[in-house]
Amino acid sequence: MTEAWQLDATDIARLIRLGRLSAREATQSALDRLHAVNPRVNAVVRVLEAEALAAADAADAARARGETLGPLHGVPVTTKVNVDQKGLPTDNGVVAFRDAIAAEDGPVVANLRRAGAIIIGRTNTPAFSMRLFTDNELHGATLNPWDRGRTPGGSSGGAGAAAASGIGAIAMGNDIAGSIRWPAFCNGVVGLRPSLGRVSAMNPSQPLARTLSAQWMSMNGPLVRSVRDARLALAPLAARDVRDNRWTPAPLEGPPPARPIRVALVPAPDGAPTEPALQEAVRRAGKLLEAAGYCVEEPTHPGFAELTRLWHALGVTDVFGALGELILRHGDAGIRNSVESWVALHPPADLAGYRAAIAGRDAMLHRWTMFLEEYPLVVLPGGGEQALPVGLDTSGVEGVKRALAAAHTQVGLPVLGLPVLAVPLGQADGLPLGVQVMAGRFREDLALDAGEVIEAAEGPMRPIDPRW
Repeated sequence: MTEAWQLDATDIARLIRLGRLSAREATQSALDRLHAVNPRVNAVVRVLEAEALAAADAADAARARGETLGPLHGVPVTTKVNVDQKGLPTDNGVVAFRDAIAAEDGPVVANLRRAGAIIIGRTNTPAFSMRLFTDNELHGATLNPWDRGRTPGGSSGGAGAAAASGIGAIAMGNDIAGSIRWPAFCNGVVGLRPSLGRVSAMNPSQPLARTLSAQWMSMNGPLVRSVRDARLALAPLAARDVRDNRWTPAPLEGPPPARPIRVALVPAPDGAPTEPALQEAVRRAGKLLEAAGYCVEEPTHPGFAELTRLWHALGVTDVFGALGELILRHGDAGIRNSVESWVALHPPADLAGYRAAIAGRDAMLHRWTMFLEEYPLVVLPGGGEQALPVGLDTSGVEGVKRALAAAHTQVGLPVLGLPVLAVPLGQADGLPLGVQVMAGRFREDLALDAGEVIEAAEGPMRPIDPRW
């Protein structure tokens, strides 16, 4: 028999609505799975068992009273320790913030609750959520369930490992430089980075002033085991929250594009080193889309290297600039070493360089917007390498250089603020492969449609036991 923790969110929500599964049963099953595998992967660093079971009982009582059920009614989910959740610390993987208790839910958590989700735990992140690896002095390292010697990704590495291991049906993450898509790729799950303005997000516990890069590039989204779950989660997450002035009331489905939909394949972005298996995954995705009626080509495109350069001119200058003193004062050895090497490779821009980067972003967004009018979808590799060896980004400048090269498009794409879906496709050397599907702004629907076609080749990802 299939246990409830093995089901995706769509099936759990459906069975609860039909009365064939209770929220209590779904939640208890998820918690049992958490207790069975989390000691080995350390994906969830705060278990909310009593609160979750109480919320599940309330959800069952609401159904018994005939109340209207939300789209995620009774579905077990996890949240990340860098988002505000009332009564819990927003510690962001930092020892000094272990008692930084949030007085209220942030928009992401509030929208999950309004949709009926049951929060079973909080997932790990590197200190300050600014590494491609997930390890910190407060909670320790999260391990990749495929191979403990490989990164589970970062910064939403706990979310990615939880989703892959079957700890909850939806794991919330956030992404300023790949932090949803990279863990999705490393753990073989689906990850959705929504459009700029799609999902309300802010932390009431923190100052309202955000750097320009954070305003433009930081997005919250789900890591899940099926593309349909990404679609299911997006609608409630996209609900308005007045506290985020970047939220935009855009429809979840846009006008039908001209048929056949044209797809641009990019097996090796800008000629960057990309493992053959990952290039082949892109071409395989193209063949699957072509068989489904898409028109697939490998055209000349506006480029990705410039996006990565712009991310560094913007992000290193203001994100690292804003965090620099905090990292020096409160950061652990891992974040200090990683950021020191990162900044050595990409020093902050001066005022003229920063202004030029702001203008350059606008120019690149224009070029890509025009390109996406002709090719509404772009398919590119999940990375230049498969999941990287643990500790690479704390081994010095050369290690960080290799890590950033492997995450080349992961880092650069947020500059555009466009939706990107990470979809697993195949395996090599015992590790997952995957692709990214980018679409125009607020066209998550097109990326999800294409993602379902790609996913159908192997079926949705099933939870795995840690492989050691």
